[in-house]
Amino acid sequence: MAERPEDLNLPNAVITRIIKEALPDGVNISKEARSAISRAASVFVLYATSCANNFAMKGKRKTLNAGDVLSAMEEMEFQRFVAPLKESLEVYRREQKGKKEARKDKDKKADSEEQDKNREEDNDEDDERMEEEEQNDEEEVDN
Repeated sequence: MAERPEDLNLPNAVITRIIKEALPDGVNISKEARSAISRAASVFVLYATSCANNFAMKGKRKTLNAGDVLSAMEEMEFQRFVAPLKESLEVYRREQKGKKEARKDKDKKADSEEQDKNREEDNDEDDERMEEEEQNDEEEVDN
């Protein structure tokens, strides 16, 4: 846990970027207002986490999951955000699945290349052995 309330504030750079994206061009925000938004965002995150934790505890779990967060949003009367959050969650899950499959494909390709390399080495060794045997056979015939 944080020792001081200031430790719970979100990074100023992140807050500033979010504010700039939310406001129209040419609109400025004072340092005091940015600080107030930062504190409000921190309080919101703490409250949402606490509500989500309650749902996890009801489920006799120690790990919060996306369902807990979505339920917390509804409980906090932020129903209008639930649908966009579900869409974002689906996008995230598809991206993660794609990354996992790409990693799996990459591993398969690496394994396949390693097997091909091993086969080539084995074939080279077999060729060398056969050449040696042929030379030995020729020497025996010559003797």
